Amino acid sequence: MAETHANFRPLKATLSGLPDRVFMKLIVCAKTNKVLGLNMCGEDSPEIVQGFAVAIKAGLTKEDFDSTVGIHPTTAEEFVTMRTPTRKIREHPPAEGKTDHDVKAAAGV
Repeated sequence: MAETHANFRPLKATLSGLPDRVFMKLIVCAKTNKVLGLNMCGEDSPEIVQGFAVAIKAGLTKEDFDSTVGIHPTTAEEFVTMRTPTRKIREHPPAEGKTDHDVKAAAGV
């Protein structure tokens, strides 16, 4: 899996001088590039997440999100402008105290 996240101050807060911040995250299958889910903490998050839930349920991919034009200036547009993964998550992390090389060697890989 890969995830892309953003932690930012929305334009609405910037213009009004409010200290509000928003955290958003997309979770994508690294093999199929299908969007598996998303998280959001911030103002209007229930409405924004509900709108994207339809796209996720329909099986859209990261490319589908990337090719969507964001509506500016909205916080929701951040979900379709997250281009680069910020973290990749392996299914099976190495055993504690062992490196990837040790794990592969023990498995005969």
